[in-house]
Amino acid sequence: MNAPPRTRAGFVGLGNIGKPMALQLAATDGIELWVHDIAEEPVAELGAAGAKAAASVAELASAVDVLSVMVRDDDQVRQVLAEVLRSVGDRPRQDPLTVLVHSTVAPETPAELAATAEPHGVKVLDAPVSGGPMGAAEGTLAILVGGSPEAYAAAGPVLTAMGSKVVHAGPVGAGTRFKLARNLLHFASFTAATEAQRLAEAAGLDLVALGDVVRHTDAITGGPGAIMHRDTTAPIAPDDFWHGVFGHVVALGEKDLGFAIALADELGVEVPLARLALERLAPGLGLPKDASH
Repeated sequence: MNAPPRTRAGFVGLGNIGKPMALQLAATDGIELWVHDIAEEPVAELGAAGAKAAASVAELASAVDVLSVMVRDDDQVRQVLAEVLRSVGDRPRQDPLTVLVHSTVAPETPAELAATAEPHGVKVLDAPVSGGPMGAAEGTLAILVGGSPEAYAAAGPVLTAMGSKVVHAGPVGAGTRFKLARNLLHFASFTAATEAQRLAEAAGLDLVALGDVVRHTDAITGGPGAIMHRDTTAPIAPDDFWHGVFGHVVALGEKDLGFAIALADELGVEVPLARLALERLAPGLGLPKDASH
């Protein structure tokens, strides 16, 4: 029996997250990996792991079926795609190229890239990642993909080699919008954490111990994701299962936020996010403001 055909994968941008992503591809059976980066050291490391080095983006694009791009920003992504499109004349039309943009770009950029690439027979998917360098190194990234079902299927072997949760979020651009929603929570939570640290510090508490407790309990409860099970943000009907669950959350949350704000006032600590949370917790969960009363 003949062995299944190997997927020819390429990777451009071997930085803190790109390099471990590419190393996952290099270690995956059934994938032939080509890489390119302006830095020599990561290219050499990937070469030692079995990848082939390309002297340019154009050379890389002409050699692969699926090309991953993990560079710094929108302008660099556009530069890479321009080099890719200059090379597509070197490959037959029946052998199409799929480009995965892993960089987090502006919401409108993926559709612009896809429209630019379409006349050349190149398919673009936005495929930003969540999980950081640790997830990349362990092959446990979440990869959030926007693009056509056909292009998504073509990229499947590459995506599943790099991530343990691959989500086809919708048409091109949906992966980026998914990532931006996820990161809104990420960085807003970081800001709330700094507010909690200031309160704890003013109260004379051990900030390192507080961080340990937050990570410990979030690992048990799921952190902010624990309330993210509904498929809508609409108001909750009184006979809905979630009405009772979130009513309990609001009762506890408003009580504890009230106590924390009172402590902050006593200690002279500004806690604007806590005040906003007290005001918006119930409506945000789909309940009336007096849901806890």
